[in-house]
Amino acid sequence: MSRLSAAVPPWLAHALRAQRGPVPWSAVVRGALAAGPLLLVAVLSGRTSVGVVAALGAMLAGINDRPGSRRAAVRRLGVPALAGAGGLLVGSYAGQHVGAVTLTLLLTVLGLLAGAVSAVGPVASGAGTQLLVAAAIGAGMPLPEPGWQRALFFVGGAGWLLVLRLALPTPGATAGDYRFDGERDAVGGVYDAVAALLEAVGGPDAPGRRVDLTAALDHAQDALGGPRLRAYASSAAERRLHAQYAAALPLAEAATALAWAGEAVPARTVEGPRRLAVAVRTSTHTGPLPAPSRSAPALRALDDALLHAADAFDRGGDDSALHTRRRTATSLARTVLGSAGREYGLRVALCFGASVGVAQALHHARWYGSHAHWYWLPATAVFLVKPDLGPLASRVICRAAGTVLGAVLFAGFAALLPRPAGLVALVALCGALIPVATRHFAAQTAVVTVLVLSLVMVGGEPGASWSRIGETLLACAIVLLVGHLPALGQRGGGVRARLTHAAEAAHIYLVHVLDDGTTDDRAGRWTLRREAYRALAEARASIDLAAAELPALARHAEGTDEVAATLERLVDTTTACAVQLDDTGRLTPQHTERITALLDELAEGRERAGLAVKEGQALPVPLAG
Repeated sequence: MSRLSAAVPPWLAHALRAQRGPVPWSAVVRGALAAGPLLLVAVLSGRTSVGVVAALGAMLAGINDRPGSRRAAVRRLGVPALAGAGGLLVGSYAGQHVGAVTLTLLLTVLGLLAGAVSAVGPVASGAGTQLLVAAAIGAGMPLPEPGWQRALFFVGGAGWLLVLRLALPTPGATAGDYRFDGERDAVGGVYDAVAALLEAVGGPDAPGRRVDLTAALDHAQDALGGPRLRAYASSAAERRLHAQYAAALPLAEAATALAWAGEAVPARTVEGPRRLAVAVRTSTHTGPLPAPSRSAPALRALDDALLHAADAFDRGGDDSALHTRRRTATSLARTVLGSAGREYGLRVALCFGASVGVAQALHHARWYGSHAHWYWLPATAVFLVKPDLGPLASRVICRAAGTVLGAVLFAGFAALLPRPAGLVALVALCGALIPVATRHFAAQTAVVTVLVLSLVMVGGEPGASWSRIGETLLACAIVLLVGHLPALGQRGGGVRARLTHAAEAAHIYLVHVLDDGTTDDRAGRWTLRREAYRALAEARASIDLAAAELPALARHAEGTDEVAATLERLVDTTTACAVQLDDTGRLTPQHTERITALLDELAEGRERAGLAVKEGQALPVPLAG
């Protein structure tokens, strides 16, 4: 793939790239037991339209059914499902009681709101997507039930998949309480990532391993930090996992400081984190851990962290903090109303509103014939306008190719399968394939196209495979046009907003380490360190995505990758300073010179990239020990 990436433009290479990994068999089983059985029960009971709505809810929830913990799945599946029910409710009553112009304006405003809220994060983005897709379906799909019943059955379909997610054990998870198998795997992954970073210290792979460690810590935080009825972990097994996660933070800090120093460590240094990873996953004791050399501050910090981890594993530990802070209503509002929220909200509103308007014009001109299924056009535009699914050109290529493939496959299946039994079985098969198909947008589109066309035909509409292709291509044209309009907010607003947030988090972390001391408030330091690295990871992902856009869009993010690289070195250096201060109480000339040079480099890079600098942030922080 690297040879292919060098031979083709980034926007085309991204369209050809697919995620890799083992088949998520537990998600495949849940997908097979979700939409298909719900539709079967509805058909057998004579309430086919109810089954169609419930299956749609299960299908959209299945797209969000990703690896992780059960607790995190409650938010990841539940919040978008509730938003989708709200969209279905609004769309159903609006479609029945207002005219085409008013409906277009109403859905455009809804698109503005959903797009702005999507800037908050992945769960909010999924909620915005389901809100708009369900609103279009509610307004355009002819169903006999009133709007409130549609919303109720939609939530019921998504809720059924969530019940399966919470109740079914993960295959192969035999150790400990199966309810926490996702948490155990996530925490074990942190210790594996620490070991991999230690193994790479002094070599060219160390920066990449540090990025992997950040990703593992982010995943573990998310896995352990889902919604709960009580403020803290309520069971012994969960408290133990929290303590094991907390014990990994000083290990990660010491490993990062060693990677910053760049001197290779003895091979036995890796053994301790490896054994801790096994102990987490198998719910067993660690046994004796090999002690590393104590010849340098970072090695002494690593040895102390291993002793602390061994004690936490053997005694259970009482540190249940996740070292993260809840986002306040003010910060959420700032994100929604900031440059990223405004830019994305405007583009979603224009794409969604334009597609609704065009669909309404074609519908009332009888271009669709006697069947009102105009909702496909705006629903397609919603998925196409989402940057979560890749660069714009990649989304358009994959959506068009996937729709054509799905329509052709469905036409073949519809000609051969008995109705409705064969179509119900096809829905169940597609539900099982969605977790695998999410690795590539074209494959996901093909599977979803077959599933939706099956639901439409079971619901009583004749096959509409070929019209779906035309509507998809029209949606692609609308989104491509709107995506390249120059006057909708600040270009690259999402990248710049995330990079500015990362710079602020890095600055706060640096001030805390150099001015406020470290030994007395290590928990606070670890919280700030986690926030800085998480913000950097989000900024880097946004930059990489922008770099794979067409040149007309990618140029608006030029220079931001250099700023992100400088920030990463600054946060790594700050971590090394924290370890040094813990050990000796003062910094070496190497630390102070590196901090000063990086602050100067950061100020120059932000100026070249056109990034705002808050008062005081561009000034070197006093290097007091």
